[in-house]
Amino acid sequence: MTGRPESRRILVTGAGRGLGLEFSRQWLERGHEVFALARDPGRSKGLADLKRRHPDTLRTQACDVADDASVERGRRAVEAAWDRLDILVNNAGLFGTRGGTVESLDLEEVRRLIEVNTLGPLRVTRAFLPLLRKGTRPRVIQITSLMGSIDDNKSGSYYSYRLSKAALNMASRNLAHDLKTSGILSVALHPGWVRTEMGGSDAPLGVEEAVSALIHAIDALTPDQSGGFFDRLGKPQPW
Repeated sequence: MTGRPESRRILVTGAGRGLGLEFSRQWLERGHEVFALARDPGRSKGLADLKRRHPDTLRTQACDVADDASVERGRRAVEAAWDRLDILVNNAGLFGTRGGTVESLDLEEVRRLIEVNTLGPLRVTRAFLPLLRKGTRPRVIQITSLMGSIDDNKSGSYYSYRLSKAALNMASRNLAHDLKTSGILSVALHPGWVRTEMGGSDAPLGVEEAVSALIHAIDALTPDQSGGFFDRLGKPQPW
């Protein structure tokens, strides 16, 4: 006889829509507890629907990952409810201008995307380290992109997004070294091209399929994979 899997406490940023919302839904349906952070969770119909179905295991909190004070408020809200954190998914992100050349590059946009896509995960991870250190097999997941791979870049363009995700990949590797003695894993995961508001309607992969595979990969992570860059199936990706 197999028992019910242990309930985990999971924090997801950017949970108001897309991958973040689907992560929340699937983990809740698996019997886990989820703290969903979004810039304005009250405007997310998806989160409202999940809250009606999972009133005891879903909590929400407004949080802008680019704002120190907002992240601190999020930290206090989570610490008031939980005494540990098992999984942190740094999912919140922006895409920025599609295409583009160096002549048309908006440096303010580059700064904004680095603030959200790169510094945001670092800001959130640092804030929640005390709870992660108390977690069960704790792990920090960066939702990144193959567009942040230097080796895979065969077409150029998309400066803001590529730069921010390449830097996030390095941050994830650094975190793996930094947090090793605390037993906290850090990995960067590429979900693929997914049909979300960011990915667009032409993307070949459905959000449910992508997230289901990502959750399986997260569950299967081992300590020797910490610091790695993988796709949704757990296959190593080129840096």
